[in-house]
Amino acid sequence: MFDPIQVLWSPAGAVMPNLGSRALTDVSDGDTPNIRMPIRMLSIDTPEVTARSENGAAKVDAKFLELAGWIEDGKAPVSSKFATYILPRLKTGTAGTLQFEQGSAASAWFKNRINERLTRPTGSKRKLFMATADKAFDNYNRLLAYVSPSYTRKERDTMSRRERATFNLDLVGSGWAAPFILFPNIPGELDLPLYLDLATKAENENRGQYSTENFLPAYEYRMCEKLYSITKKIVDGDSVTGKDRYKWRSRYAADMRDRKLYGPESYMDVPLQYRIWIWPDDVQKAIGALNLIPEPNLVD
Repeated sequence: MFDPIQVLWSPAGAVMPNLGSRALTDVSDGDTPNIRMPIRMLSIDTPEVTARSENGAAKVDAKFLELAGWIEDGKAPVSSKFATYILPRLKTGTAGTLQFEQGSAASAWFKNRINERLTRPTGSKRKLFMATADKAFDNYNRLLAYVSPSYTRKERDTMSRRERATFNLDLVGSGWAAPFILFPNIPGELDLPLYLDLATKAENENRGQYSTENFLPAYEYRMCEKLYSITKKIVDGDSVTGKDRYKWRSRYAADMRDRKLYGPESYMDVPLQYRIWIWPDDVQKAIGALNLIPEPNLVD
């Protein structure tokens, strides 16, 4: 029998943060099991490959064309402003195929870049260096991080900031990743100017995604998938009321140039590279932390 104690631990019923289930890779010692887990790279968003195949992408093409028709007929729960913006992207008839092709190209580019930067002149492999966010994991139990090759101090002393930059920045500069800064994980004082410079050059020089007009950044693609599902229910006569009609969009956007805050259907007023995305629950905190100014037409 142990002695009585006077320390309060987690109250009964409290649940510790968890990462779900993971396969055991091996065990280093008595208190160090090793697992394998995915990383969600911070401040970037690459095209989706969730269609899984060319046939799957073609089905998305058809769905997005159908969605365009619903928007034009006034059946979709969108503002006229958002409709004007998104329709040219949906009416290409190839929005799903383009997303899948660009996602495949982004993946191939990233694999080559990883191999290039992790391979030492001797042929041996460097390890990865990871810098995590304040909130280390997302809702899908992925580690949120900036990722780069692990260079020695001697190597770093001979390299420019660009040469030792993260893979996150590499992808932004390649044009295969859309800038996607999500509050409060904003790049630091020295990294943000480099991030913006690379993003601007990628767009101006038509690299990666920017080589094709009317492409959908991955976050817009996901929004349109959700919007299709919601609108289909409405068209089919299912009851979709209140907040459920607008679950396809949620984040607010701030313009880092003038600190103006825009609503979820007005983010396009901010050039892509200058957007800071903010979850609704973080809006008040962001307004205080960044001294944001609500845009006059801001609505829920």
